[in-house]
Amino acid sequence: MRKTTALIAAIALLGPLTACAGGTGSSTAGCDRVMTSGTASSVVTASGKFGTAPKVNFPTPLYSKNSQVSTIIAGKSEPISAGQPVILDVTIINGANGTPLQKTSYNATGGSLITVGKSTFPAVSLGLECAQVGSRIAIVGSAKDSHNGAADAANGIGKDDSFVYVVDVKGAFLSRANGADQIPVNGMPAVVLTADGTPGISVPDRAAPKTSEVKVLKKGSGATVKSNQFIVVKYTAIGWGTKTVFDSTWTDHQATVLQVGSASLSTGVSKALIGQKVGSQVLAVLPPKASAVSDGTGKAPTDDAAVYVVDILGIAG
Repeated sequence: MRKTTALIAAIALLGPLTACAGGTGSSTAGCDRVMTSGTASSVVTASGKFGTAPKVNFPTPLYSKNSQVSTIIAGKSEPISAGQPVILDVTIINGANGTPLQKTSYNATGGSLITVGKSTFPAVSLGLECAQVGSRIAIVGSAKDSHNGAADAANGIGKDDSFVYVVDVKGAFLSRANGADQIPVNGMPAVVLTADGTPGISVPDRAAPKTSEVKVLKKGSGATVKSNQFIVVKYTAIGWGTKTVFDSTWTDHQATVLQVGSASLSTGVSKALIGQKVGSQVLAVLPPKASAVSDGTGKAPTDDAAVYVVDILGIAG
């Protein structure tokens, strides 16, 4: 599988976003932010409609030793929690001098994917906790949270510079499969989940199957996955014989976007996911031929069956 985890790695969506963030309450009461508001984030203003590139203003130089977040436009969904993948647009500016650094495309049917909570982008991923779909937030990220305190002379970034992020939260998805548990099947790998949903896979003491075997572990009730759709997932994959993980989104606390039926996804995984519903967790045991990726980007072993556990979190387009 090919993962998309970079903050500004825009994904091209083919249709309207399907948000799965919960109900429509407008209050964030009861949601405890990891990152709080402060004097730095409160002075950032951003004009322009939600979903369009904003005009951002703040006094320079703007520094903060601790990352801060303030709400510019309030959304109307349930608060977003750690582990939920979010589709967003973002404008990033150097707080020290006001220099624009990067921004997403602000395409009406696109955006970038990041998972809320622990990640390699703590300024944004932690700032999104308790935000709501439809909200625009201003984050002033510390040097540590923004660029790990590393200077970049070529781009005019000093080691102590804070970054200003103006983020439009366009959609949110499930943090893990939430479907109804299904009856286990004898002879198939057993799956045990940690508190956050990370799967552990136990392979039975038998020869690997020579044909694909698919079992729904949790049956969701959301939209049905169709060929060529972009879907948001978390997954773990191990070798049947080696019993070791060769690919996982859970290890870096990220979700990813897959295009079902594309050349970057094996035929076996695509077939296992087509027809399943959002909220489902799918177990697929695939022989090497079925787990191979035609564009050569796959990580599955060529001489061993592959075992996949995939949580279907939403349809991105």
